[in-house]
Amino acid sequence: MTHDSPRKFIDRLTAGIRAKRTPLIVGIDPHFEFLPAPFRNTVTAAIDTQPGRAQAAAACTAFCNEVVQIVGPLVAAVKPQLAFFEQWGPPGMSGLFQVIQRAQSAKLSIILDGKRNDIGSTAAAYAQALLGPGEASAFGGDALTVNPWLGRDSVQPFVDRCREVGSGLFVLVKTSNSGSRDFQDLASTDRRLYEHVAVMVETMAQQSVGADGYGDIGAVIGATYPEELAELRRQMPHTVFLIPGFGAQGGRAADIACAFDARGLGAVVNSARGILFAFRRESPQANDAHWETAVERATREAIAELAAATPAGNLRTA
Repeated sequence: MTHDSPRKFIDRLTAGIRAKRTPLIVGIDPHFEFLPAPFRNTVTAAIDTQPGRAQAAAACTAFCNEVVQIVGPLVAAVKPQLAFFEQWGPPGMSGLFQVIQRAQSAKLSIILDGKRNDIGSTAAAYAQALLGPGEASAFGGDALTVNPWLGRDSVQPFVDRCREVGSGLFVLVKTSNSGSRDFQDLASTDRRLYEHVAVMVETMAQQSVGADGYGDIGAVIGATYPEELAELRRQMPHTVFLIPGFGAQGGRAADIACAFDARGLGAVVNSARGILFAFRRESPQANDAHWETAVERATREAIAELAAATPAGNLRTA
């Protein structure tokens, strides 16, 4: 975080959204088997060996760094998925740090998708490692996704860290996967379980409100449940939503229009596979050599779709 950057996470994020005139963010999910051939072909050892893991980590890192370079001028934030780096062990975590540094140099907000959760000192250790922009933490995350299902005391250490270093959280409330119904939709007294989580998150958001009326504590709400999304927007007026499920998972821009206020603020919309591996939608073998063009084109198309079908289009006229 530089001296001229807003102290609060939400203010930095909103400034970036306004500057780029889009709520789109790009998920950095480097599935090794989907990488363009020029990157996969650098791996000559079996990837279930230490030499192979190191080579695969290097290939994923190189690919992600180029993606950040392409999308950096177009979006306000990227969301690295930690699991795709952790699977390669220490070389993968080194690669993650390199990608974060590349995103920092592009002046992007970095939302680390780790869905961390624990209690007490363990939760505090997770928060210290991952939360803190720039050099304020080991990994430099502007924000982190958090799983709340151990209870309020499992979230509070992360909230405390956010207040200390000017970071943010996105707490899982209603996720985009089909299995979210198994527990999140169960009725409890007068509310479903995810609505109880929503009440907690909205209270935390109210306590951390920035210049535009939203707090540093946000919620993950899936694009694949538009009715619940609309309902939660009414219940959570101070909470910024991180919306996965757009694009490759089937969520459409029209389905998530209700997440935004009239200014085009209130939500960020994540697309990962639909952008990173856009070249595979046509003829993978023919387009491997031109994957960069496909990434940029898919990013611009997603930006245009959101602008046309949601109030995010008002960002372009503000």
